[in-house]
Amino acid sequence: MIVAIGLGSNLGDRRKLLRDAVRGLDAVGERLSVSSLYETEPVGFREQPWFLNAVVLLETNSDPMSLMQVLSALERRAGRERSFPNAPRTLDLDLLLYGEDVIETPQLVVPHPRMHDRAFVLVPLAEVAPNLVHPRSGKTIRELLDRLEDWSSGIRRIAGLEWLTEG
Repeated sequence: MIVAIGLGSNLGDRRKLLRDAVRGLDAVGERLSVSSLYETEPVGFREQPWFLNAVVLLETNSDPMSLMQVLSALERRAGRERSFPNAPRTLDLDLLLYGEDVIETPQLVVPHPRMHDRAFVLVPLAEVAPNLVHPRSGKTIRELLDRLEDWSSGIRRIAGLEWLTEG
């Protein structure tokens, strides 16, 4: 199954935390693609540092709940604390897409319910998989990004793939 995972960090050594997360994801699948690194303005609670964001595409045999357990374990290993919604965080890993599946359980909603409104997800995802189709809307990732108004403010590309091998 091809899955898309969103990565974000706005506390600590953000680049290292994201690099470590990408390496940690190698345990659950074959890395197909990783986006450039983007610096993005916080959404929701705005009185916090800007985020670094990226997207990873994996091919995995893991079922969605097992994959979520791995994502949660990687977040905990990075020191993630869930103090309040949209709080600053060392690491945020979101299962954006799980193939073409639509999943709605109390523990998991896929596709990610707000991804179609968020440039910090759509910009890096469009970079690595512009023709992936959002299973709910039937639109490609590129089409979803093109529908966002003024998406270019609050997001800037700060590194190509070299960010994966720094340090």
